[in-house]
Formats: sequence, structure tokens, C-alpha cells
Amino acid sequence: MLAFTFPGQGSQKPGMGSSWVDHASWELVEEASQACGRDVEQLLLGAEAEELKQTRNSQLTTFVLSMVVLDAVERTGVAPNLAAGHSLGEYSALCAGGALSFEDAVRLVAERGEAMQIAADEQVGTMAAILGLDDDLVVAACARVDGDVWVANYNAPGQVVIAGAPSAVEDAGKKAKELGAKRAMALPVGGAFHTPFMAPARDRLRKALGEVDVRAPAVPVIANVDATARDGADEWPQLLASQLCSPVQWRQSLYQLSEMGCTTFVELGPGTVLTGMAKRTLKDATTLSVGTPKDVDTLLAAVTDLGSVELATAGAGEHLYVTERLVVSPCAGIFTPKEGLGGDQPVAVGDVLGWVAEEEVRSPFSGVMMDLMALDGERVTARQPIAWLRTK
Repeated sequence: MLAFTFPGQGSQKPGMGSSWVDHASWELVEEASQACGRDVEQLLLGAEAEELKQTRNSQLTTFVLSMVVLDAVERTGVAPNLAAGHSLGEYSALCAGGALSFEDAVRLVAERGEAMQIAADEQVGTMAAILGLDDDLVVAACARVDGDVWVANYNAPGQVVIAGAPSAVEDAGKKAKELGAKRAMALPVGGAFHTPFMAPARDRLRKALGEVDVRAPAVPVIANVDATARDGADEWPQLLASQLCSPVQWRQSLYQLSEMGCTTFVELGPGTVLTGMAKRTLKDATTLSVGTPKDVDTLLAAVTDLGSVELATAGAGEHLYVTERLVVSPCAGIFTPKEGLGGDQPVAVGDVLGWVAEEEVRSPFSGVMMDLMALDGERVTARQPIAWLRTK
């Protein structure tokens, strides 16, 4: 079984979108800019490290680039059995599962980042990684400090992040070293995330969550708050709000994915932080990271070596191989195929295969038509597979 995982704040870096500019999936960046009223392309291509480090910018850029990567992977037909995301990445996982529309998710992430930025500006806080100490002893170190400090992330065995008031975090780091920690490492962040310091942001986010439609995800998504897989819609607004003030149970989430049968973990988005955590937590797992267009080819080669990947959108028994691609819908609406379009027909880059709500469905690939995956008159969603091509 295959799990898609999505990174959180801290994985961003200057120019991280540059390798995607000429890829068909880059069109999501303009959609994101329109949805949130910000120039996301400028942030992905031209922002310096200090600008990107701001919470309102790091969250938005990390989410949008993760969705660009996901879109590129979805076009190949590779689909997960389960999904999870670290903190901010939970929004990416829910969007990947169809629980949130892309536009709603962009607006929520922008609101979340802004709310957390304001909360951090109002209540000074920081975070530190405690390395080489058991979870219980890290909790004990925090409890032995006369100040506001809590565990914020359970990332991997021997890797726990604490957060709170700067002086209390420093004191807890010293206590942790007295208890046997190898290192207490300050993190370059501007707030105490996943602690009670984020309560004002949680209250603001709850209002935004109440204004969007959350659907049941197509694949189960593991929640940060309790490391439990959920395939329904009702609990997610509360889980997303609670997440801001609760520790991220990431190590426990990886164990849960493994217990549910996942053996291959693919990180989609900037950086390789989650890949490293998976390697450290699950010694026998296959781990991959996809952050550039070249990595998509590496993923396809890897899943081909592991065996063909069953199409989540195709009929039972259908599989997609490394030489095949999907053409996806540009928007939501009624699909009308081009007259006479059928199997074994040659397709060139840019050919019109049909229309969705009067928008042209053009192929970004050249190849041979294998089959249509949407029926004439069927209502489809944005980025739903429309046609299946053989490219070699």
C-alpha cells in the first residue's frame, strides 16, 4: 500500500517553484493567486529567505507547491491508499483526498497563516528540537520548568519539538540535557505553534472553517491530533481547529499508516523532512520524496519496480504503467467529448479532447488514446481524469 505525505511549515526555500514554471501543473499557481488575492508566483520564484520565513508566506507557498507536485503526480495516474500531512500538510492531505476543494483549501491556508502570524506577534514564543530523549522524559523536562512550555511535535523516535515562552523553552532544553538528551536545538521560527499560545488563531480559524464545504475524503486521512485514520467529513473542521493548540502526533501517525498496511511513503512538496522522519521511524519502509518534475519520473520508475499501480479512478483491475499518462479536467462541470474521439487514436500535445463547462480539455502529452475515463454528459470535478494515454 502507498501513502502520500505532505510537509508543513519550514520546508520552504527561495526559488523553490522555479523547476515547475514550464510544467502544465504550474497553472495551479495562478488559480491560487486568484483564490487568496496574493501573488503566489512571486513568492515561489522571487521571495528571499527572510520573507518566506514569515508564517503567512511559508504556509501558503508550501501548500501551493505541494499541490503543484500532487497535480503532476495525479496526471500520471499514481494514487495513494492513505494520506497524511504534518501540521499545515494536513490541508494538503485533505485536498489530495478531495475533502477540500483547491480554492477552499487555498483560502483556509491563507487565513490560517495570517491568524498564526498575528497570534505569534501578540504572544512571543519559540520552538526547539530535543534530540535523543524518550517522549516521556521530554514531557517531564517541560513539567519541571517554571514557565509556559509544552511538547509541540512528536516527530520520530528521539526527536521531539517543544514550544512556548523563549526563557521557558531554553530552561526545558537544559532540563532535557540533564535527563540525557543529546542536544537541544533552537529552531528558527517566529512563534510557539501547536501550543495554547495559538488559541487566538484557533478561534479565528474556526470561523473560516465554518464557511467551507468539507466532504468525506476519497482515501482515509490520518489526523495530527490523535493519529487516527478518518474517512468521513463531520469531524474534520473541529480537528483542524484543535490542531493549532495540540501537539502533532507524527511518529504515531507513521505507526498507524504502517499498521494499516502502508509500506511505501511518498512525500510530495518542498524538502525531504518527512522522508527523513519516515526512515528513522519505520526502518523497513520504502521512502521517496517528490519535489521537482524529475522526481515524478523517479517515482514512476519506483512504482513500476514495485508493481503496477491500480488506478483509483479506473475500473476494477485497470492499472497504469510508467509509459502511460492521464489528461485531467481543467475545472468542474459537464464533460462533452470531441466527436469521434476513441481508442488507438493518435494525440498530439495541445490537442482538444473535449470540453468541461465550455473550457477546452487539451492534452499536455503526446501519445495514443487508450480510453476515455469520463462519459459524455458526466459531471466531473477539477483535475478529475478525463482520458488515458499511452505515451511510448
